[in-house]
Amino acid sequence: MYYYLNGTLAELSVNMAVIDCGGVGYLLTISGTTYDTLVKKGGMTASGEASGTKVKLYTYQAVREDAIELFGFYSMNECNLFKLLITVSGVGPKAAMAILSALSVESFVSACAANDAKAISRANGVGLKTAQKIILELKDKVAKGFDMSGDVLDSVSPAGNAYVPSSVTGEAIDALCVLGYTTAEATKAVKACSGATVEDIIRQALALLMK
Repeated sequence: MYYYLNGTLAELSVNMAVIDCGGVGYLLTISGTTYDTLVKKGGMTASGEASGTKVKLYTYQAVREDAIELFGFYSMNECNLFKLLITVSGVGPKAAMAILSALSVESFVSACAANDAKAISRANGVGLKTAQKIILELKDKVAKGFDMSGDVLDSVSPAGNAYVPSSVTGEAIDALCVLGYTTAEATKAVKACSGATVEDIIRQALALLMK
């Protein structure tokens, strides 16, 4: 199974990319989010053709009786979310890619935290009931399963008092961990925020973390 492909971007369209690795062209199905990122990173010329720039895409290989398909993702977080989405009964690779095209990883995490099924149902071919099922099955996994850092929560504030996250700040910390930040980084950023909702806190915390 391929973990990632690192090569030259030979072709690029809204839902497809071809990466040339040592003279072999690998066709990958990509999300709208990955496409937009590749374009922003200079992956397309002014004439609308692939620029031939060097790229690295994380991959997932789907094997069916009649076909083998490679899916490509610009970030590991997006790839991991795709793998989670297809564990939900009734959500196949096509629906998962539609969700990742309609929502960034950050937006999906926020939607799950806020139980916002309508946001997820905006994805092409994903109904409201399916979106509700996705939130029901993945909310806890999104909050817990993406923290791969292994860092221990920094539970002591600078003043020496124990810091105990509320349900809102706790969800915000979990969401930031999904985006790739360590628990310590997420906790420090959230403690500096004053938002009233999970979405507000995540937005403020990201602004601090990206400085």
